[in-house]
Amino acid sequence: MTATLTDRYIAATVRSLPAGLQKEVGDELRASIADAVDARTANGEALEHAEHAVLTELGDPAALAAGYADRPLHLIGPKYYLTWWRLLKILLAIVPACAVGGVAIAQALAGAGIGEIIGEAIVVALSVIVHVSFWTTLVFFILERTGADTGVRWSVDQLPEDPQNGTGHADLIASLIMLALFAGVLVWDQLRGWTASADEPLSILNPGLWPWGIGALLALLVAEAVLSVAVFARGRWTMTFAWINAALAAVVMVLGLTALMNGTLYNRRFVDEVFLSNGVGDDAVIVLAVLTGIGIVGITVGDMIDGWRKAARARLAR
Repeated sequence: MTATLTDRYIAATVRSLPAGLQKEVGDELRASIADAVDARTANGEALEHAEHAVLTELGDPAALAAGYADRPLHLIGPKYYLTWWRLLKILLAIVPACAVGGVAIAQALAGAGIGEIIGEAIVVALSVIVHVSFWTTLVFFILERTGADTGVRWSVDQLPEDPQNGTGHADLIASLIMLALFAGVLVWDQLRGWTASADEPLSILNPGLWPWGIGALLALLVAEAVLSVAVFARGRWTMTFAWINAALAAVVMVLGLTALMNGTLYNRRFVDEVFLSNGVGDDAVIVLAVLTGIGIVGITVGDMIDGWRKAARARLAR
C-alpha cells in the first residue's frame, strides 16, 4: 500500500520525537490534517489539492517536531544573545590585540623582518578571532541547550546617559583637555626634559624633531581641537567630520611610523642611558620599537573607526 502525503508528513514529523510522544503526536496530527482537508473538500476543493495545501500550510515537519519537543531551532536565543554579544565584543577588543603584540615582540626578538612580522601578526590575529568567536559561541550554545543560568541580570543602573544632558559639553571639554595635556608633554619633553644627564636635560623624543617635527605634530593637535569644536557646534558628527578626523589620524600615523622606522623618533642618548647602560641590551630597544609601532597604529586606526561609527550613528538617529 502506497503511503499518502499525510502518512509521509506524519512519519517525517514524529521520526525525531521521543518514543513516548510519537504515537500521541502522530494521532493528533493526523486528526488535525483530516479536519483541515475535510473543510477544504466541503467547499468543493479536490481531495488531492486540499491535502497538498494543508500540508504546505503546516510547514517543514522538522520545525513542527521541534515545537512538539520544545527544542530551540536557533543557535543562541534571546535569553542568552545579549550576554553572548557583549562578552564577545569585549574579548575581540582585547584578546587579538594582546596576541598580535606578543607575536610581534617574539618575532622582532627572533630577528624577523618587518614583512615577516606583519604577516605572522595577521595570521595570528585571524586565528585568534576565529577561536575566540567559536569557543565563546560554543559555551553559550551549551548554556542554551542545557538551560543553565548565566547569572547575568539587567538593572536600570546599566541605562546609558541621556545624550542631551550635557554629554556634548563633557566630550568637548575632555577632548580639549587631553589634547592640551599631550601638547604640553611634547613641549616639556623638548624644552625641559625628564631626567638630568650631565649638565643638560634628557628628553625622550629625538631633539632633532624640534622645532619642525614637533611643530607639525602640534599643528595637527590644534586641527583636532578645531574639529572637536566644530563637531560640538554642529551638534553631531557627520561623514565630512569623520573623513577629516581620519585624514588627521592618518597623517599622525604616517609621521610617527616614518620616524620610528628611520630611527629618529626616540632620543638616542635616552635609549643608551636608560636601556643599554643598564645592561638591558638591544632586545629591550626592539621591544620598545615594536610596542610603539603597535600603539601608533592602534590609537590612530581606533580614532578613525570611532569617528566613522559616531557619524553613522548620528545619521541613523536623524
